[in-house]
Amino acid sequence: MFVDTAKVFIQAGKGGDGVVSWRHEIYVDKGGPDGGDGGKGGDVVFEATNNLNTLIDFRFKPELKAEPGQNGSKQKKRGRSGGDKIVKVPVGTLVKKDGVVLADFTKHGQQVIIAMGGDGGFGNAHFKSSTRQAPKIAERGELGDQFEAELELKLLADVGLVGFPNAGKSTFLSVVSNARPEIANYAFTTLTPNLGVADIDSSSLLVADIPGLIEGASEGKGLGDTFLRHVERTAVLLHLIDVYSDDVAEAYTTIRTELAQYSSDLAERPEVIALTKCEGLDQDIIDMQVQAVQEVSGNNAKVFAVSSAAHTGVQDLLRELVRVVAEARAVVREIETEDDEDLPIISLSAEAQAEAWTVRYDEDEKVYVVTGDKIEKFARRTNFDGFENVNRLRDIMKKMGITHELTRKGASGDSVVRIGDGELTLLEQIDHE
Repeated sequence: MFVDTAKVFIQAGKGGDGVVSWRHEIYVDKGGPDGGDGGKGGDVVFEATNNLNTLIDFRFKPELKAEPGQNGSKQKKRGRSGGDKIVKVPVGTLVKKDGVVLADFTKHGQQVIIAMGGDGGFGNAHFKSSTRQAPKIAERGELGDQFEAELELKLLADVGLVGFPNAGKSTFLSVVSNARPEIANYAFTTLTPNLGVADIDSSSLLVADIPGLIEGASEGKGLGDTFLRHVERTAVLLHLIDVYSDDVAEAYTTIRTELAQYSSDLAERPEVIALTKCEGLDQDIIDMQVQAVQEVSGNNAKVFAVSSAAHTGVQDLLRELVRVVAEARAVVREIETEDDEDLPIISLSAEAQAEAWTVRYDEDEKVYVVTGDKIEKFARRTNFDGFENVNRLRDIMKKMGITHELTRKGASGDSVVRIGDGELTLLEQIDHE
């Protein structure tokens, strides 16, 4: 069964908690802190593979979870890190979160971390210093990323076959490649995309047979735009037209219109045109049909007359496809090179962005809200049930200048400050000089 869309819940592993522990040995008086750090939570990693061509597995396994990190323990022992969750997806898969593309898998073996595991919390041994001999501070492990993701498969091929139902696309693919699509003498034989590799001379082409299109397909009619996505990323379109069509020129323009309405980019995609099922047909009629298509195509593409059943004209068509695909790929590489040479965008460094923070007052809830990557990370790792843990967060706020900004905005000692999901007061931070 071919499935090209799926929704999955992704959850990276939580980081392990740090612990408060003290060294206890015979004849050792007042042993120091020896609480270990928690282990990092596992990541959810997607890996592209050529061995899959459908997303059907995700219909039955809608939850993808990595292992949590283990808690730290005494004797400064760090908790074991959680194992990563490696998820295999077909080449051509897009991973989206709230409509934003997180990853686009275009090559076999490509790996992307889709969800990061949470960092482990520090144990109290981490906080020992010359002025703090017996810290009772331990951090909580951070939660890993978790969200619902949309998966969408867009076949990656050199050549995409387009045309009306029963135009001979499946027969052509079965003749030029090792693919074995269903073939019959009626419309809509092909209900799912098929892929095949066509060898020609010293080259090869990956060819995708797309289910037949009809007028209104871009608006969802017939098999609709469900399968049009699969021609979006093919380098070249091979437009197949039944030579026995009542009006081959109209057949050509109808499909071209549907492609253009679905995507303006498809209207500009390089194409090759072939009239199919030409076996046994008078050459004068073939020439007339070729001329009719050539006129409406604007002479922008070569028109071939082929017979897949009789294997006539197929080799010349494949050689033309190899040439056009090579040109199209070269243009893409040139564009990518030009993009790489563009002037860099001046922006804050990643470190500066992490350090940045904002303070605002929420009139409805009467709380001061602090946001920022770094301070929110500290808050997530703070156990708000422990007095020393909260005071440490207050110290961090003061060092980062957040406390000064809070007081400047009118915060007093008993004002409530919210950072992420945690809340505290400024009680210990106000300077009463």
